[in-house]
Amino acid sequence: MPKTPRAGDGRLARTVRRWRDPVVVQILRSTVAATIAYVVALQLSDVTAPLTAPLTALLVVQVTLYATLTTGIRRVNSVVIGVLIAVGFSSLVGLSWWSLGLIILASLTVGQFVRVGEFVPEVAISAMLVLGVTEVGASAWDRVLETLIGAVVGLTFNFVLAPPVWVDTAGESIEDLARRLRRLLLRDAEQLVTPTPPRLAEQRLHEARQLDDDVADVDAVLRQAEDSLRLNPRVREGLLNRVVLRTGLDTLEICTVVVRVLSRTLADLSRVRAGAPLLPPEPGRALRETLSHVADALVSFAVLVTAQASSSATTAEERLNEQLAAAARSRDRAAGLLLDDVRDDPRGWQLQGALLTEVDRMLAELDLEHRTRRLMEELDRSTRERHERFPRWARLRALLPGGERPRV
Repeated sequence: MPKTPRAGDGRLARTVRRWRDPVVVQILRSTVAATIAYVVALQLSDVTAPLTAPLTALLVVQVTLYATLTTGIRRVNSVVIGVLIAVGFSSLVGLSWWSLGLIILASLTVGQFVRVGEFVPEVAISAMLVLGVTEVGASAWDRVLETLIGAVVGLTFNFVLAPPVWVDTAGESIEDLARRLRRLLLRDAEQLVTPTPPRLAEQRLHEARQLDDDVADVDAVLRQAEDSLRLNPRVREGLLNRVVLRTGLDTLEICTVVVRVLSRTLADLSRVRAGAPLLPPEPGRALRETLSHVADALVSFAVLVTAQASSSATTAEERLNEQLAAAARSRDRAAGLLLDDVRDDPRGWQLQGALLTEVDRMLAELDLEHRTRRLMEELDRSTRERHERFPRWARLRALLPGGERPRV
Protein backbone atom coordinates (compact mmCIF):
# COMPACT_ATOMS: atom_id res chain seq x y z
CA MET A 1 0.00 0.00 0.00
CA PRO A 2 1.54 3.36 -1.01
CA LYS A 3 2.55 5.64 1.78
CA THR A 4 0.64 8.85 2.28
CA PRO A 5 2.91 11.92 2.10
CA ARG A 6 3.26 13.55 5.48
CA ALA A 7 3.55 17.25 6.22
CA GLY A 8 6.88 16.57 7.91
CA ASP A 9 8.31 15.23 4.66
CA GLY A 10 7.66 18.57 2.95
CA ARG A 11 9.29 20.47 5.81
CA LEU A 12 12.29 18.14 5.69
CA ALA A 13 12.67 18.67 1.94
CA ARG A 14 12.48 22.44 2.37
CA THR A 15 15.08 22.29 5.15
CA VAL A 16 17.45 20.24 2.99
CA ARG A 17 17.09 22.68 0.09
CA ARG A 18 17.69 25.62 2.43
CA TRP A 19 20.91 24.11 3.78
CA ARG A 20 22.11 23.41 0.21
CA ASP A 21 21.51 27.00 -0.83
CA PRO A 22 24.76 28.59 -2.14
CA VAL A 23 24.48 31.50 0.29
CA VAL A 24 24.11 29.16 3.28
CA VAL A 25 27.00 26.98 2.10
CA GLN A 26 29.20 30.03 1.58
CA ILE A 27 28.47 31.28 5.10
CA LEU A 28 29.27 27.90 6.67
CA ARG A 29 32.42 27.30 4.64
CA SER A 30 33.77 30.81 5.29
CA THR A 31 33.06 30.51 9.01
CA VAL A 32 34.80 27.14 9.34
CA ALA A 33 37.80 28.19 7.24
CA ALA A 34 38.28 31.43 9.20
CA THR A 35 38.04 29.59 12.52
CA ILE A 36 40.59 26.97 11.45
CA ALA A 37 42.94 29.71 10.24
CA TYR A 38 42.72 31.44 13.61
CA VAL A 39 43.49 28.22 15.50
CA VAL A 40 46.47 27.44 13.26
CA ALA A 41 47.78 30.99 13.57
CA LEU A 42 47.60 30.75 17.35
CA GLN A 43 49.91 27.75 17.21
CA LEU A 44 52.39 29.13 14.66
CA SER A 45 52.44 32.84 15.51
CA ASP A 46 53.59 34.73 18.58
CA VAL A 47 50.71 37.22 18.28
CA THR A 48 48.11 37.02 21.04
CA ALA A 49 45.16 37.64 18.70
CA PRO A 50 46.20 36.78 15.11
CA LEU A 51 43.08 38.23 13.46
CA THR A 52 44.77 38.72 10.09
CA ALA A 53 44.78 34.96 9.47
CA PRO A 54 40.99 34.47 9.70
CA LEU A 55 40.53 37.72 7.76
CA THR A 56 42.62 36.36 4.90
CA ALA A 57 40.91 32.96 4.97
CA LEU A 58 37.54 34.70 4.92
CA LEU A 59 38.54 36.62 1.81
CA VAL A 60 40.18 33.69 0.03
CA VAL A 61 37.72 30.84 0.50
CA GLN A 62 35.01 30.77 -2.18
CA VAL A 63 31.91 28.71 -2.83
CA THR A 64 33.54 26.84 -5.75
CA LEU A 65 37.00 25.34 -6.19
CA TYR A 66 37.51 27.11 -9.52
CA ALA A 67 36.68 30.49 -8.00
CA THR A 68 39.09 29.81 -5.14
CA LEU A 69 41.93 29.01 -7.52
CA THR A 70 41.28 31.87 -9.92
CA THR A 71 40.67 34.58 -7.34
CA GLY A 72 42.69 33.27 -4.40
CA ILE A 73 46.07 34.48 -5.65
CA ARG A 74 44.75 37.96 -6.39
CA ARG A 75 43.06 38.09 -3.00
CA VAL A 76 46.27 37.02 -1.27
CA ASN A 77 48.23 39.68 -3.14
CA SER A 78 45.73 42.37 -2.17
CA VAL A 79 45.79 41.36 1.50
CA VAL A 80 49.59 41.05 1.67
CA ILE A 81 50.08 44.44 0.03
CA GLY A 82 47.55 46.01 2.37
CA VAL A 83 49.26 44.45 5.38
CA LEU A 84 52.68 45.70 4.31
CA ILE A 85 51.37 49.22 3.70
CA ALA A 86 49.65 49.26 7.09
CA VAL A 87 52.71 47.94 8.93
CA GLY A 88 54.89 50.52 7.23
CA PHE A 89 52.53 53.33 8.25
CA SER A 90 52.20 52.03 11.80
CA SER A 91 55.98 52.28 12.29
CA LEU A 92 55.89 55.96 11.27
CA VAL A 93 52.56 57.37 12.43
CA GLY A 94 49.68 56.36 14.64
CA LEU A 95 46.03 56.00 13.76
CA SER A 96 44.33 59.35 13.16
CA TRP A 97 41.95 60.83 10.65
CA TRP A 98 44.69 62.13 8.38
CA SER A 99 46.80 58.97 8.55
CA LEU A 100 43.69 56.88 7.77
CA GLY A 101 42.97 59.01 4.70
CA LEU A 102 46.61 58.80 3.63
CA ILE A 103 46.74 55.02 3.96
CA ILE A 104 43.53 54.64 1.93
CA LEU A 105 44.95 56.87 -0.80
CA ALA A 106 48.25 54.95 -0.84
CA SER A 107 46.51 51.56 -0.84
CA LEU A 108 44.17 52.36 -3.73
CA THR A 109 47.03 53.87 -5.70
CA VAL A 110 49.36 50.91 -5.19
CA GLY A 111 46.49 48.51 -5.91
CA GLN A 112 46.20 49.92 -9.43
CA PHE A 113 49.81 48.96 -10.23
CA VAL A 114 49.85 45.40 -8.87
CA ARG A 115 48.09 42.33 -10.20
CA VAL A 116 45.05 42.21 -7.93
CA GLY A 117 42.38 42.76 -10.57
CA GLU A 118 39.00 43.60 -9.11
CA PHE A 119 40.30 43.35 -5.54
CA VAL A 120 41.87 46.81 -5.40
CA PRO A 121 39.45 47.92 -2.63
CA GLU A 122 40.56 44.96 -0.51
CA VAL A 123 44.09 46.41 -0.40
CA ALA A 124 42.70 49.44 1.42
CA ILE A 125 40.36 47.31 3.54
CA SER A 126 43.20 45.07 4.70
CA ALA A 127 45.42 48.07 5.38
CA MET A 128 42.76 49.78 7.50
CA LEU A 129 42.00 46.65 9.52
CA VAL A 130 45.64 45.85 10.16
CA LEU A 131 46.44 49.47 10.99
CA GLY A 132 43.87 49.30 13.75
CA VAL A 133 45.53 46.30 15.43
CA THR A 134 49.21 46.90 14.59
CA GLU A 135 51.15 48.93 17.12
CA VAL A 136 54.81 48.52 16.25
CA GLY A 137 56.70 47.90 13.03
CA ALA A 138 58.42 44.85 14.54
CA SER A 139 55.19 42.87 14.09
CA ALA A 140 55.37 43.15 10.29
CA TRP A 141 56.57 39.60 9.79
CA ASP A 142 53.95 38.31 12.18
CA ARG A 143 51.21 39.96 10.09
CA VAL A 144 52.68 38.56 6.88
CA LEU A 145 52.88 35.11 8.48
CA GLU A 146 49.24 35.37 9.57
CA THR A 147 48.25 36.38 6.04
CA LEU A 148 50.03 33.39 4.53
CA ILE A 149 48.44 31.05 7.10
CA GLY A 150 44.99 32.35 6.27
CA ALA A 151 45.65 32.06 2.53
CA VAL A 152 46.94 28.49 2.81
CA VAL A 153 43.99 27.45 4.97
CA GLY A 154 41.53 29.07 2.58
CA LEU A 155 43.06 27.43 -0.48
CA THR A 156 43.48 24.05 1.21
CA PHE A 157 39.94 24.09 2.57
CA ASN A 158 38.37 23.66 -0.85
CA PHE A 159 40.87 20.96 -1.85
CA VAL A 160 40.18 18.84 1.23
CA LEU A 161 36.42 19.47 1.26
CA ALA A 162 35.40 19.71 -2.39
CA PRO A 163 32.65 22.29 -2.89
CA PRO A 164 29.22 21.09 -4.07
CA VAL A 165 28.20 21.14 -7.70
CA TRP A 166 25.43 23.65 -8.37
CA VAL A 167 24.03 22.01 -11.51
CA ASP A 168 20.69 21.24 -9.83
CA THR A 169 20.28 24.86 -8.75
CA ALA A 170 21.01 26.10 -12.26
CA GLY A 171 18.64 23.52 -13.72
CA GLU A 172 15.83 24.67 -11.46
CA SER A 173 16.44 28.28 -12.50
CA ILE A 174 16.34 27.37 -16.19
CA GLU A 175 13.09 25.44 -15.74
CA ASP A 176 11.55 28.33 -13.79
CA LEU A 177 12.43 30.71 -16.63
CA ALA A 178 10.79 28.36 -19.14
CA ARG A 179 7.64 28.19 -17.03
CA ARG A 180 7.46 31.98 -16.80
CA LEU A 181 7.80 32.13 -20.57
CA ARG A 182 5.03 29.57 -20.90
CA ARG A 183 2.63 31.53 -18.70
CA LEU A 184 3.23 34.74 -20.62
CA LEU A 185 2.86 33.01 -23.98
CA LEU A 186 -0.43 31.43 -22.90
CA ARG A 187 -1.75 34.83 -21.83
CA ASP A 188 -0.68 36.25 -25.18
CA ALA A 189 -2.51 33.41 -26.92
CA GLU A 190 -5.77 34.29 -25.16
CA GLN A 191 -5.59 37.81 -26.57
CA LEU A 192 -6.00 36.44 -30.09
CA VAL A 193 -9.63 35.35 -29.63
CA THR A 194 -10.96 37.90 -27.15
CA PRO A 195 -11.37 41.68 -27.38
CA THR A 196 -8.14 43.09 -25.99
CA PRO A 197 -7.92 46.73 -24.89
CA PRO A 198 -4.62 48.37 -25.88
CA ARG A 199 -3.92 49.01 -22.18
CA LEU A 200 -4.00 45.26 -21.42
CA ALA A 201 -1.78 44.47 -24.41
CA GLU A 202 0.72 47.07 -23.22
CA GLN A 203 0.72 45.46 -19.79
CA ARG A 204 1.58 42.10 -21.35
CA LEU A 205 4.38 43.79 -23.28
CA HIS A 206 5.76 45.26 -20.05
CA GLU A 207 5.76 41.78 -18.46
CA ALA A 208 7.63 40.42 -21.48
CA ARG A 209 10.27 43.14 -21.15
CA GLN A 210 10.78 42.26 -17.48
CA LEU A 211 11.85 38.77 -18.52
CA ASP A 212 15.24 40.27 -19.42
CA ASP A 213 15.92 40.65 -15.70
CA ASP A 214 14.95 37.01 -15.15
CA VAL A 215 17.38 35.90 -17.85
CA ALA A 216 20.17 37.90 -16.17
CA ASP A 217 19.39 36.22 -12.82
CA VAL A 218 19.47 32.75 -14.38
CA ASP A 219 22.72 33.60 -16.13
CA ALA A 220 24.32 34.50 -12.78
CA VAL A 221 23.20 31.18 -11.27
CA LEU A 222 24.46 29.30 -14.33
CA ARG A 223 27.87 30.99 -14.12
CA GLN A 224 28.20 29.74 -10.57
CA ALA A 225 27.24 26.24 -11.70
CA GLU A 226 29.82 26.41 -14.50
CA ASP A 227 32.50 27.41 -12.00
CA SER A 228 31.53 24.53 -9.72
CA LEU A 229 32.07 22.08 -12.60
CA ARG A 230 35.54 23.33 -13.46
CA LEU A 231 38.47 21.50 -11.85
CA ASN A 232 36.08 19.61 -9.57
CA PRO A 233 37.41 16.09 -8.87
CA ARG A 234 33.85 14.74 -8.53
CA VAL A 235 32.89 15.76 -12.08
CA ARG A 236 33.95 13.74 -15.12
CA GLU A 237 31.95 15.44 -17.87
CA GLY A 238 32.27 19.04 -16.77
CA LEU A 239 32.74 20.52 -20.25
CA LEU A 240 29.75 18.62 -21.66
CA ASN A 241 27.51 19.64 -18.77
CA ARG A 242 28.55 23.28 -19.07
CA VAL A 243 27.89 23.37 -22.80
CA VAL A 244 24.50 21.64 -22.45
CA LEU A 245 23.30 24.13 -19.83
CA ARG A 246 24.79 27.20 -21.51
CA THR A 247 23.37 26.44 -24.96
CA GLY A 248 20.02 25.64 -23.35
CA LEU A 249 19.92 29.04 -21.66
CA ASP A 250 21.00 30.72 -24.90
CA THR A 251 18.02 29.14 -26.68
CA LEU A 252 15.60 30.26 -23.97
CA GLU A 253 17.10 33.75 -24.09
CA ILE A 254 16.44 33.92 -27.84
CA CYS A 255 12.88 32.69 -27.26
CA THR A 256 12.49 35.39 -24.59
CA VAL A 257 13.42 38.04 -27.15
CA VAL A 258 10.96 36.53 -29.65
CA VAL A 259 8.17 36.49 -27.05
CA ARG A 260 8.88 40.15 -26.33
CA VAL A 261 8.65 40.98 -30.04
CA LEU A 262 5.46 38.92 -30.31
CA SER A 263 3.95 40.83 -27.39
CA ARG A 264 4.85 44.06 -29.14
CA THR A 265 3.13 42.83 -32.31
CA LEU A 266 -0.01 42.00 -30.32
CA ALA A 267 0.07 45.45 -28.71
CA ASP A 268 0.22 47.06 -32.17
CA LEU A 269 -2.55 44.78 -33.42
CA SER A 270 -4.76 45.73 -30.47
CA ARG A 271 -4.65 49.35 -31.61
CA VAL A 272 -5.51 48.41 -35.20
CA ARG A 273 -8.48 46.28 -34.10
CA ALA A 274 -9.68 48.39 -31.18
CA GLY A 275 -12.70 46.86 -29.46
CA ALA A 276 -12.55 43.61 -31.48
CA PRO A 277 -10.63 40.31 -31.22
CA LEU A 278 -7.10 40.61 -32.55
CA LEU A 279 -7.78 37.92 -35.18
CA PRO A 280 -10.92 36.49 -36.78
CA PRO A 281 -12.38 33.46 -34.92
CA GLU A 282 -10.98 30.58 -37.00
CA PRO A 283 -7.40 31.79 -37.53
CA GLY A 284 -7.39 33.14 -33.97
CA ARG A 285 -8.21 29.72 -32.51
CA ALA A 286 -5.67 28.01 -34.77
CA LEU A 287 -2.88 30.41 -33.78
CA ARG A 288 -3.86 30.19 -30.12
CA GLU A 289 -3.49 26.42 -30.35
CA THR A 290 -0.09 26.93 -31.98
CA LEU A 291 1.13 29.21 -29.19
CA SER A 292 -0.17 26.74 -26.59
CA HIS A 293 1.92 23.96 -28.14
CA VAL A 294 4.98 26.24 -28.31
CA ALA A 295 4.49 27.24 -24.67
CA ASP A 296 4.45 23.58 -23.60
CA ALA A 297 7.46 22.87 -25.81
CA LEU A 298 9.46 25.55 -23.97
CA VAL A 299 9.03 23.69 -20.67
CA SER A 300 9.80 20.31 -22.26
CA PHE A 301 12.94 21.81 -23.79
CA ALA A 302 14.07 23.09 -20.39
CA VAL A 303 13.43 19.69 -18.82
CA LEU A 304 15.43 18.04 -21.61
CA VAL A 305 18.35 20.42 -21.05
CA THR A 306 18.43 19.90 -17.29
CA ALA A 307 17.58 16.16 -17.16
CA GLN A 308 20.35 14.19 -15.43
CA ALA A 309 18.95 10.66 -15.86
CA SER A 310 18.88 9.21 -19.37
CA SER A 311 15.28 7.98 -18.93
CA SER A 312 14.12 11.48 -18.00
CA ALA A 313 15.93 12.95 -20.98
CA THR A 314 14.38 10.39 -23.34
CA THR A 315 10.88 11.13 -22.04
CA ALA A 316 11.42 14.88 -22.34
CA GLU A 317 12.77 14.47 -25.88
CA GLU A 318 9.77 12.43 -26.98
CA ARG A 319 7.36 14.95 -25.45
CA LEU A 320 9.21 17.84 -27.07
CA ASN A 321 9.07 16.17 -30.50
CA GLU A 322 5.32 15.62 -30.16
CA GLN A 323 4.68 19.21 -29.10
CA LEU A 324 6.81 20.67 -31.90
CA ALA A 325 5.04 18.50 -34.47
CA ALA A 326 1.63 19.57 -33.15
CA ALA A 327 2.72 23.22 -33.17
CA ALA A 328 3.91 22.93 -36.78
CA ARG A 329 0.60 21.40 -37.90
CA SER A 330 -1.53 24.05 -36.20
CA ARG A 331 0.83 26.76 -37.48
CA ASP A 332 0.29 25.63 -41.08
CA ARG A 333 -3.46 25.58 -40.55
CA ALA A 334 -3.36 29.08 -39.03
CA ALA A 335 -1.26 30.34 -41.97
CA GLY A 336 -3.84 29.11 -44.48
CA LEU A 337 -6.72 30.67 -42.58
CA LEU A 338 -4.88 33.98 -42.19
CA LEU A 339 -4.13 34.04 -45.90
CA ASP A 340 -7.84 33.66 -46.69
CA ASP A 341 -8.69 36.40 -44.20
CA VAL A 342 -6.10 38.79 -45.63
CA ARG A 343 -7.70 38.47 -49.06
CA ASP A 344 -11.04 39.56 -47.57
CA ASP A 345 -9.74 42.15 -45.10
CA PRO A 346 -6.16 43.38 -45.63
CA ARG A 347 -6.08 45.47 -42.44
CA GLY A 348 -3.04 44.62 -40.33
CA TRP A 349 -1.75 41.94 -42.69
CA GLN A 350 1.85 42.93 -41.89
CA LEU A 351 1.23 42.30 -38.19
CA GLN A 352 -0.49 38.98 -38.85
CA GLY A 353 2.46 37.85 -40.96
CA ALA A 354 4.81 38.98 -38.19
CA LEU A 355 3.01 36.67 -35.75
CA LEU A 356 3.72 33.68 -37.98
CA THR A 357 7.34 34.75 -38.41
CA GLU A 358 7.85 34.93 -34.66
CA VAL A 359 6.31 31.49 -34.20
CA ASP A 360 8.64 30.10 -36.88
CA ARG A 361 11.66 31.53 -35.08
CA MET A 362 10.78 29.79 -31.82
CA LEU A 363 10.07 26.49 -33.58
CA ALA A 364 13.45 26.72 -35.32
CA GLU A 365 15.27 27.42 -32.04
CA LEU A 366 13.58 24.53 -30.24
CA ASP A 367 14.17 22.06 -33.08
CA LEU A 368 16.22 19.11 -31.85
CA GLU A 369 18.37 18.87 -34.98
CA HIS A 370 19.28 22.52 -34.60
CA ARG A 371 20.13 21.93 -30.93
CA THR A 372 22.31 18.89 -31.69
CA ARG A 373 24.22 20.84 -34.32
CA ARG A 374 24.71 23.73 -31.92
CA LEU A 375 25.96 21.41 -29.18
CA MET A 376 28.54 19.84 -31.49
CA GLU A 377 29.75 23.26 -32.63
CA GLU A 378 30.12 24.54 -29.05
CA LEU A 379 31.90 21.37 -27.90
CA ASP A 380 34.34 21.59 -30.79
CA ARG A 381 34.96 25.28 -30.18
CA SER A 382 35.49 24.82 -26.42
CA THR A 383 37.82 21.85 -26.92
CA ARG A 384 39.83 23.70 -29.58
CA GLU A 385 40.20 26.79 -27.37
CA ARG A 386 41.32 24.66 -24.43
CA HIS A 387 43.96 22.91 -26.56
CA GLU A 388 45.21 26.25 -27.86
CA ARG A 389 45.48 27.70 -24.35
CA PHE A 390 47.03 24.62 -22.71
CA PRO A 391 48.76 22.56 -25.43
CA ARG A 392 50.99 20.64 -23.03
CA TRP A 393 48.09 19.73 -20.78
CA ALA A 394 46.10 18.57 -23.83
CA ARG A 395 48.95 16.32 -24.97
CA LEU A 396 49.28 14.88 -21.47
CA ARG A 397 45.55 14.21 -21.28
CA ALA A 398 45.67 12.40 -24.62
CA LEU A 399 48.18 9.94 -23.14
CA LEU A 400 45.99 9.13 -20.13
CA PRO A 401 43.25 6.46 -20.20
CA GLY A 402 40.04 8.15 -21.30
CA GLY A 403 41.97 11.34 -21.98
CA GLU A 404 40.00 12.07 -25.12
CA ARG A 405 36.89 12.69 -23.09
CA PRO A 406 36.05 16.32 -22.14
CA ARG A 407 36.42 16.23 -18.40
CA VAL A 408 37.58 19.73 -17.43
